[in-house]
Amino acid sequence: MNDPIPFLDLVSPHRELEPELMAIMQSALRSAGFIGGSMLQEFERNFAEFIGAAECIGVSNGTDALRFALIAAGVKPGDAVLTVANSFIATAEAITQAGAVPEFIEVDEDTYNMCPHSLRTYLEECPLDVDTGMRLGRRTGMPITAVLPVHLFGQMADMDAIEEIAQDFHLELIEDACQAHGAEYFSERQNRWRKAGSIGRAAAFSFYPGKNLGACGDAGAVTTSDPRIARDIRRLRDHGSATKYYHEVIGFNGRLDSIQAGFLDVKLKHLPRWNEMRRSAAARYQAMFETVRGVITPFEPVQSKAVYHLYVVRLSERNVVQERLAAAGIGTGIHYPVPIHLQKAYAELGYRKGDLPITESFASDILSLPMFPEISARQQQRVVERVAEITECIPRSDIAANA
Repeated sequence: MNDPIPFLDLVSPHRELEPELMAIMQSALRSAGFIGGSMLQEFERNFAEFIGAAECIGVSNGTDALRFALIAAGVKPGDAVLTVANSFIATAEAITQAGAVPEFIEVDEDTYNMCPHSLRTYLEECPLDVDTGMRLGRRTGMPITAVLPVHLFGQMADMDAIEEIAQDFHLELIEDACQAHGAEYFSERQNRWRKAGSIGRAAAFSFYPGKNLGACGDAGAVTTSDPRIARDIRRLRDHGSATKYYHEVIGFNGRLDSIQAGFLDVKLKHLPRWNEMRRSAAARYQAMFETVRGVITPFEPVQSKAVYHLYVVRLSERNVVQERLAAAGIGTGIHYPVPIHLQKAYAELGYRKGDLPITESFASDILSLPMFPEISARQQQRVVERVAEITECIPRSDIAANA
């Protein structure tokens, strides 16, 4: 009997780092340094340097990171923010929690990220407020003030094009980099590689345990090179206070615990190696799937260095394949089965099935396969062989049959 293959292995890396992680815990216990302090500051400095941003502000989770970044960038009640619907709901929730309303842009057929052509077309077709010069949302009639692309599955969106559009339409550009720790994009505008989190006015990261850089609990951060944004987020995360008991604005309790910051700082030293291991594993999958009909593997543009937070394929009869893989002891996931625009929580926006056909088609046939730094070639071969066996036995849709 073959050993099960987990979708994600969080045990092995923690076993390897256990002495260092326990030392962080011991230091916190002996100093009672649980909130703020040197461990948090050290991680913030190191992560900002890793990303290539001037500042990093640790916060309690990725959703707060998104919300605080939007608020600090000036997004307010009565605004509309453009984003995508094939993401975790936190992307849209953060917009809503900032008081604004999301409007959804179609995604690229190859990368699954926000499509720049669709973004520009959408904005051009939005009515123009002659008094303010701002575009008004086609669905909400609210002024569009920001665009929030998601670097999905560990691959950056086409940021040169999106950045240009944001500038043309006077929109704030905020990156949802919650799945893209260390991902890179070659900017022809600047003739250099840039990391996720270094391009927009601000960027949000999640350090949920399953992320490429994951805490041992909930954690998040905002990166920015705008000192005002950094100052405002530091106040927002701590009840609107820059000095204890003096509150300049109404804020939130959104601080990053020092112990989690210490854990993250230990892991950050290993992140480049872990990301390279993920890239190697993705390359092995690509090679192994070359002879398997009916499976569409991820597309990585030449200007992208993805870090494969997830390895997502497309195939027909996805649910059948997932069930049979589970029966064979192989873990999988679906990211995400229902696009945000069709979620009950956002029914009041009035979206209907068919409004975002490319996004919706992905939701019906994507499957996330086992992916973690320590996955072995032997484990991957088992996954691919089992997928091939299953897909040979079930009918193929046109899209998968032509892959």
